Amino acid sequence: MHGGAVASLVDLVGSAVIFAGGSPLTGVLLDITVSYLGAARANEEIEIEARVLGLGDKTGCVTVEVRRKDNGQVLAHGGHTKYLANVSSKL
Repeated sequence: MHGGAVASLVDLVGSAVIFAGGSPLTGVLLDITVSYLGAARANEEIEIEARVLGLGDKTGCVTVEVRRKDNGQVLAHGGHTKYLANVSSKL
């Protein structure tokens, strides 16, 4: 699996778990880190687990792990911090 796809999963799943954790907003990305520890091959099943580390009025922080489904080997570990305040765009 391409590293960009893994980073996108960390972003998407991180946003979803922040929303599921009780935030009315999914927020704007402040920081994202991904450590690539292994590679998933074509047609290989993976599983993704995400946890909220902290959820405040203005920021939320999560951790996301991508693992091989068959043996649980961690393929990538990501951290994600989002700004959650309601900001209107001037674009």
